[in-house]
Amino acid sequence: MSREPSPARTSFRWPDGKRAAISLTFDDARVSQVDRGLPILDAHGVKATFFVSPSNLKERLAAWRKAAAAGQEIGNHSLTHPCSGNFSFAQSNPLEDYTLERMEQELVGANGEIEGLVGVRPTSFAYPCGQTFVGRGENTSSYVPLVARLFVAGRSAFDEIHNDPSFCDLAQLTGLDADCAGFDELLALVDRAAADGAWLVLFGHDVGDDGRQTVRADALDALCRHAQGRDSGLWMDTVTAIGRYVLRTRGRR
Repeated sequence: MSREPSPARTSFRWPDGKRAAISLTFDDARVSQVDRGLPILDAHGVKATFFVSPSNLKERLAAWRKAAAAGQEIGNHSLTHPCSGNFSFAQSNPLEDYTLERMEQELVGANGEIEGLVGVRPTSFAYPCGQTFVGRGENTSSYVPLVARLFVAGRSAFDEIHNDPSFCDLAQLTGLDADCAGFDELLALVDRAAADGAWLVLFGHDVGDDGRQTVRADALDALCRHAQGRDSGLWMDTVTAIGRYVLRTRGRR
């Protein structure tokens, strides 16, 4: 069966003749992101998006301030990282006990703390655990509309497909898992996105040599080198930078 791009995708144009866009994102403000990840990104001139929990910033605050000043995007990952109580670590702070009002306090409060710590106010958000709801049963609500009101973009997680720039909802961008993947696995995701003229948003946690929830440093280095190559046809940038381009381009039609 043919995999020709759809008419909607064919009509969207990335800048400077690029074939596709890639955003690298990292969650939680883990120490290894500063110690291992940032040197790799800086060596290749890559700007990524770090969705941070404010309390974690303090362990490497000077480094995070330097990264923000250098153009790395600091996004919002909530104050307390609430997820479903089906996760044992979240049972004291489950989304099932939240209301939309309480979630708004989470997000606005995190924005204020992050701005106070690193001097920038987040314009993008990542849903903790990739979950977009509050409440339970008949009282369940989506907090996607809240994210749409407060941010340029919101990123989900553990999804299966990249984002169609002519169609995607910026308040719930898909995120594909980069943890534990080798370069060949990441390249396969990149090639699929390029074939569709799409926007691939990758997410990970720690950066290191191996381990659970760890982006492999060798794979990250190879991916950055590949994407930044003169003939790659790939635009690698932050979630907000690409999101704003998508909004402008769709608005011109």
